[in-house]
Amino acid sequence: MKSKRKVGKLNVKMKIIRFATGRKPEYGILKEKVVQAVSGNPYDGFEPSDRYYNINDVRLLAPCSPSKVVAIGLNYYSHARELAMPVPANPLLFMKPSTSVIGPEGKIVYPRSSKRVDYEGELGVVMKAAASQVAAAKALEYVLGYTCFNDVTARDLQKQDGQWTRAKGFDTFAAVGPCIETELDPGNICIETYLNGQSKQRGSTSDLIFSVPELVSFISGIMTLLPGDVIATGTPSGIGPMSPGDVIEIRIAEVGILRNYVVESVD
Repeated sequence: MKSKRKVGKLNVKMKIIRFATGRKPEYGILKEKVVQAVSGNPYDGFEPSDRYYNINDVRLLAPCSPSKVVAIGLNYYSHARELAMPVPANPLLFMKPSTSVIGPEGKIVYPRSSKRVDYEGELGVVMKAAASQVAAAKALEYVLGYTCFNDVTARDLQKQDGQWTRAKGFDTFAAVGPCIETELDPGNICIETYLNGQSKQRGSTSDLIFSVPELVSFISGIMTLLPGDVIATGTPSGIGPMSPGDVIEIRIAEVGILRNYVVESVD
C-alpha cells in the first residue's frame, strides 16, 4: 500500500479545494480550471487520484470544515484610525460558530432582527495541525495555508449588545473560500472587497497590528487550535453595509475570488 503524501508546510505550493459532484464532499487540487481529486485529506496526508474535473462541473464548498472560527477585532492600524479607537495591547478575540460557515457562491441570509449587515473582507488562516502553546517562531509550521474570509456582521446588534456573539454568529455569517493557497507570505498579502463590482476595501497584511505568527501563538496559548480551524485575522478600513440583492466579493490575487449573494430571510 502506498504511503500518503504529506502536505502543508513542506514547500509544496498548491491550491486545495473542497468540492462535491454529488452529495459526498471531497478534497482536490485546483490547477487553473482543472480539479484533480485526491484520496485522504490535507491534514493527515493525501494522494492525487486519476480523476479530473472541469471547475464548472463541480460544486465548490468551503475549503475546510472548522470546529471553530477564531476572529480578531481591530487588527489593522487603518481600521483603528477609521473608528478613532486606540490600538489594542493584545489581540481582541471573538468566536464564530461552525454553523456560520458557508462556501463560495453561497447565500448570506440577512436576519430579520438586524437593520444593518456589514461586509468585512479578511485573510483567513487555516490550521493544519493541532496547536497548543505554540511559540510565534514555530507558528507557521502549524498552518496549512490561506484563504479569503468575509466576517459578516450585524452592526446594529453589535453596538446594541456590547459583546459580539449574536452580531457575528448568525448562520451564513462566515464565508470562506474559494481555496486554500498553501504558500504565501502572510505579512504581505493584498485584500480587496467589492460590492456589486465597486471597490470598497483595499488593504495589506503589512498593516496588521498583530501578525499571523503572533496570532497563532496568542490564540494557541488560550485554546487548542484543531486541524481545519480558521483564524480570521481582522479587516482593513472601508467596512460598510450590504442589502438583499447585493453581490459581495473578497479578493486575494493569489487565492482567488470569494463571491457570495445577500438574500432576505425567508422564515
